[in-house]
Amino acid sequence: MTLPRFEGRRVLVTGGGSGIGQATVARLLDEGGTVVAADIAEPGLEKTREAAVAAGTDGRLTAVTVDIADEASVRDAVGGAIEGLGGLDVLVNAAGILDSAHTETMTLDFWNRILGVNLTGTFLVTRQALPALLATGAGVIVNFSSTSASFAHPYMAAYAATKGGIQSFTHAIASEYSKQGLRAVCVAPGSIASGMTHNPGLPDDTDYGLIAKLTPALGKGFAGPETVAGAIAMLASDDGAFITGTELRIDGGTHM
Repeated sequence: MTLPRFEGRRVLVTGGGSGIGQATVARLLDEGGTVVAADIAEPGLEKTREAAVAAGTDGRLTAVTVDIADEASVRDAVGGAIEGLGGLDVLVNAAGILDSAHTETMTLDFWNRILGVNLTGTFLVTRQALPALLATGAGVIVNFSSTSASFAHPYMAAYAATKGGIQSFTHAIASEYSKQGLRAVCVAPGSIASGMTHNPGLPDDTDYGLIAKLTPALGKGFAGPETVAGAIAMLASDDGAFITGTELRIDGGTHM
C-alpha cells in the first residue's frame, strides 16, 4: 500500500505515455496526486488513461499531447495544462529519445534531433513551468539524466551528451532558485526495461563485448520502470525535502 504523499499536489509528467514516465504517472496518481500526463504519442496516453481507469484514479488524470522540442507546442500544451491545474507543484521531465550510431558517421541532423528532444525539450518545459513552480514556494523539478552521463555507453555519444547536459542544467537551476524554495534533482536510470532500452538502435556491426559490461549486479536482469517511479515519488515528496542539486543513480549496481 502506497502513502498519500501527493494529496493536494499538482503534477506534470512529460513522457507520460510510455516507459518510466507512464509508470510515474501511475505511481503519483496512486499516491493521491492530480496529474497531467503529456506526451507526443496519443496512443500511449490512451494506455495511460486506461490504466488509471482500471486503478480508479482517472478522475485525477488529464492527458495532453505535446512536442517538447517545439517551443510553440510547449507554450500551448504546458501552459494550458498548468492553467487547468490552477498552478503546479511538481514537474517530472521524463520525455526523451534514444538512438545510436558510430560517432564518425553521425550526421548533424541525427545529433540535433537527440539534443532537440532531450536537452532543449527539458529546457523548454522547465522554462514554461518555472513561474508556477516558484509561485508555490516549494516547487520540485525531477529531470532525467542517465548512467550514460557518467559512464561509457558506446555508440550513444549524442544521447550521453544530452544527459550530461541535463545533469549540469539541473545543478544550475537548483542553485539559482534555491532561495525561492525550488528543489531540482535528477534521476539517472540504467538497466531499466522500457521501450527505449528494448530498441536503442544499435549499429549492425555493434561490438557486443563493449555492451556486455552494462549488466546489473542485483537481480537477474533489467528492472521494470516502476523501480524508477518509486524513487521519483520519494524525491518529489516531502521525504526528499533536503535533496536538491544532485542525482540519484538507479541501476541495480551496473556501475559500481
